[in-house]
Amino acid sequence: MMGPESIPKPQEHKAKICMWKYLDVHSMDLINKAHTTDDLKSLLASLFQLEDFESNPRDAVLLDLYLYSILFSREQGFNREQTSAFFSIVKDVHEACIETPLPNVEECYSYFSELVFCHSIRRPPFSIDLFNQDQLVRITDYMINTYFRHFKLYKYVFTPQVRLDISLTYIGMPEETEEEAPESTEGPLSPLMEEEEGAAALDESPTAALREYITSQLNQELSQLRVSVEQRLAVTEEQFNTKLAQLEKSGSGKGSAKSKKNFYHSKLQGPDCQAPGWANNGWANNKMLAMQPLQLDQLRR
Repeated sequence: MMGPESIPKPQEHKAKICMWKYLDVHSMDLINKAHTTDDLKSLLASLFQLEDFESNPRDAVLLDLYLYSILFSREQGFNREQTSAFFSIVKDVHEACIETPLPNVEECYSYFSELVFCHSIRRPPFSIDLFNQDQLVRITDYMINTYFRHFKLYKYVFTPQVRLDISLTYIGMPEETEEEAPESTEGPLSPLMEEEEGAAALDESPTAALREYITSQLNQELSQLRVSVEQRLAVTEEQFNTKLAQLEKSGSGKGSAKSKKNFYHSKLQGPDCQAPGWANNGWANNKMLAMQPLQLDQLRR
């Protein structure tokens, strides 16, 4: 099992001219003489020590990657130099991919782009113009649609699986220590005594301490919540009582004023203040309204 420090991190690679790096002139002559797919597959397996591809899945996947790279070069009509350079680009990108189990697709694609431009621009000794613009586009499309589309599958096959194991330690809790149990000279315990000892051991375990701590915290939170609810209810009740008192006070004031008005009106309309029949016109009414303050004063006396 590897630790976090032993896992290799993604690296940035510098592109260099890689023509004849893996396939030299002699190897390219042998590849050109292989006319069938089976002959070409057997030749590549012998050149890169992949003879057990029938029983080893990794060798089979790698051999297919090499085989289809050569077949693509033949379809595009590449010469020996171009085929060797393209094969080297594919192999270098694949080795950059599987050097770490961590995600590094951006680093690999940047490395691939630099490798392709390194063989498409004439600037010796740093780069050569081995591929033209159309070939550059076709190579890029081929790599995107084949290798980078299945980038995670290649990484899954050729890199070790990383598993994260987490261990938690609680602050303030006693550490578990293995102490030698003293030899007991007593006889076998009854089932009831064994059950009591098991319950006591369970209470003394770190899990019991954690459970007790969580229970105390929950009780504290519940008590605080209860106090808060009671305070809110008291404030609401006080506001309700205040509004109710205001409504009762305003209602009593309006009722007394209305009763006084009815009393004065009944006095004015009583038998002592009756007007003759001719006083039912508008002039009499206006005169009666003008006399009302004086009559009100007499009534008060």
